Amino acid sequence: MPELSGRELLDEWRQLMESVIASAASVAGRSELPRELLTATQRQLELVQEVVERERGLQSDLLARVVAPIDAVFALLEETGVTLRRQAEALESAGRALEETAGLMKHQAERFERTISALRQPSDLAKAAAGAKRRPKKQAR
Repeated sequence: MPELSGRELLDEWRQLMESVIASAASVAGRSELPRELLTATQRQLELVQEVVERERGLQSDLLARVVAPIDAVFALLEETGVTLRRQAEALESAGRALEETAGLMKHQAERFERTISALRQPSDLAKAAAGAKRRPKKQAR
């Protein structure tokens, strides 16, 4: 049976109800009346059931369409949380790398300063032996 539109279902239901009323009005001793009445009532129940099933389907579709944007927002928020966590971990890693680099540079600066001091000692001793004025030492920052 082809699927009827809502208007067609109502029209068919109305026709069945008119048939039931007409059958009840001509009750004058007909034995097939209960069978006709039962058939019409069964068809009416089928139509009502179809209307209810369609309405449930429409409600389900409507709910899915209404909730879809909300679900999309939550999915984006979840992805944003994952991205923020990854960025934080990358920053922590970069921070550790910078800290390690700073430590290496300090160590290198200390060696450089000791090298300059070691290279300057013979010059300072020679100046002192010759009686030249000593150069004032710079203070470390």
